[in-house]
Amino acid sequence: MNRIIRPMVAADRGGVFRILENAGNFTPEEVATALELIDEWLELGEHSGYLTYVLESQGDDSSEVLGYVCFGPTPLTESTYDLYWIAVDKSKHRGGVGKKLMKFAEEEIARRGGRLLLIETSSQETYGGTIQFYERTGYELVGKIKEYYKPGDDKLIFVKQLASPEVVQVGEALASSQVV
Repeated sequence: MNRIIRPMVAADRGGVFRILENAGNFTPEEVATALELIDEWLELGEHSGYLTYVLESQGDDSSEVLGYVCFGPTPLTESTYDLYWIAVDKSKHRGGVGKKLMKFAEEEIARRGGRLLLIETSSQETYGGTIQFYERTGYELVGKIKEYYKPGDDKLIFVKQLASPEVVQVGEALASSQVV
């Protein structure tokens, strides 16, 4: 089976909705908000400000959306982006899907001239795996706003400095020129 990352299309909406519904940590309001961003992307594309991609598994006779990521430039900043959503089919957790989506988002943001990626998330226990994922993928917890979402639910802010495209290209050129 091949796995590809591509821009989300309308036919993917149902699969992404299923992923969000089954995640176990998103409230109905959060799922509705994610779908609003998806609908803006589907209607306006890049003009929506919500760059939305899916990771799809392609077999001989079928394909399946395994996860999705939504990110975009942060208004009123230079080269700063926000990660709005990343969600993976629950049956695919720890299978590298989230890591591939995150790496794709980081590379795409760097390609677009982005230098910082910010992530905001909840401190709720149900987000424990999400928080660990961000830490494992190199994000630093830089802020915490107590009881932001509701009593007992803090807002956590993670950030990662992204490599500029020139640095990535030079690094790739050096790696490919090394004799093993």
